[in-house]
Amino acid sequence: MDSLKDSLAQWFKDALVDGIMGRFEGMFDSLNAEISGIAAQVGATPAGWNAGVFSMIKSISETVVLPIAGIVLTFVLCYELIQLIMERNNMHEFDSFNIFKWMFKTYVAVYVLTNTFDIVMAVFELAQNVIAGSSGHISGSVDAALALDALRESLEGMELPELFGLFLESFIVSLALKAMSVCIFIIAYGRMLEIYLTVSVAPIPFATMANREWGQIGNNYIKSLFAVAFQGFLIMVCVGIYAVLLGGVALSSNAHIAIWTLLGYTVLLCFSLFKTGSLAKSIFGAH
Repeated sequence: MDSLKDSLAQWFKDALVDGIMGRFEGMFDSLNAEISGIAAQVGATPAGWNAGVFSMIKSISETVVLPIAGIVLTFVLCYELIQLIMERNNMHEFDSFNIFKWMFKTYVAVYVLTNTFDIVMAVFELAQNVIAGSSGHISGSVDAALALDALRESLEGMELPELFGLFLESFIVSLALKAMSVCIFIIAYGRMLEIYLTVSVAPIPFATMANREWGQIGNNYIKSLFAVAFQGFLIMVCVGIYAVLLGGVALSSNAHIAIWTLLGYTVLLCFSLFKTGSLAKSIFGAH
């Protein structure tokens, strides 16, 4: 009878150890998948992320928004000409060279407006090169093979009540990490949707840059453009810090502390990713 109890206890213990190890291995696999997915998302340009959506946004920008921007530019240039005439005592002290300056400004404004989409894409190409260059210096994966081997040895030395408690903890944390992965997905895809929405209306703020007063709209748009483009770099830095922090978690020393530390670092990652948008706007002075 005692041998039967010992056999059942050992079987139950082995099942708990295998279940806990399977959860930990699944956690790190899912974390690696999410981390690599973030790197792929933020490293893609608007054209490379989804060709179909990019083609639609480009078509809308060039066929719908650009004509409206042309009307706005006409109004802004006429307003600029009126200001130019009126500021010198109703042309009594008017310098004819100002007309040539206005004509040159008009030419530059029209040229910039007709090439708005290429200019905007150049900003994202620049940001993508920065992200690609930084990816070689940022470790984007969690290599926990050795730690998991040591963890199994530690688990085999535990008693059944402790193993059962750890099994429940790993179940709770695994559910929490799945919820975190949804948040990470929302952040990564939400940023790309924000990029497409920002790009789609680009001609209108660019049309206001010909005038000093109205130009604040265009200046703030360019700041916002750089902010959302370089938000990807901040996301990569967050991911790199997260990977380094997880690499320092000692799973074999105290599995209870390690599993909640893992959850805490993941919550910290999600919070940091949500803050990257406002931080990027703060850095570039966009509002």
